[in-house]
Amino acid sequence: MNDKVKTYEAIDAGLLVALPNPSGAAYEIKIKVPEFTFLGVGGQPDFAQMYLTFYPGKKIIELKALKIYVYQLRDIIVSYERLINIIYDHLVESYEPDRLRIVMHCNPRGGISSHLTIDSDWKSRGGEEKYKDWIGNGDEWQRLD
Repeated sequence: MNDKVKTYEAIDAGLLVALPNPSGAAYEIKIKVPEFTFLGVGGQPDFAQMYLTFYPGKKIIELKALKIYVYQLRDIIVSYERLINIIYDHLVESYEPDRLRIVMHCNPRGGISSHLTIDSDWKSRGGEEKYKDWIGNGDEWQRLD
């Protein structure tokens, strides 16, 4: 491996820039990252799409900062499962949203693909389960693509 390759500990949350929520009120922001790359635990490139459903509190995501944050992953060795949790933790810490849902579609490798989801509304994530739109609905992003 070359010396530019880093492990997941090197993912820099400081790249995420917050902007003030211009309305101060709640609304829904949907963000699609159509393709990002990272190195799987075997050191081979992996490709995924990421979908964010974001209900802002006092801060919103600066999209350019999100792009730079995602771009840094190209030389990071990390598993899908760890990566979605790291991204979730960084976004919650940086933006303090009322709600954050991340859906990650990982492209097939060896004929197997992965679909991962985290939602801050889930009780297991400390949520209140006040939205419950995720119960029995499947994945709305699949219907949009």
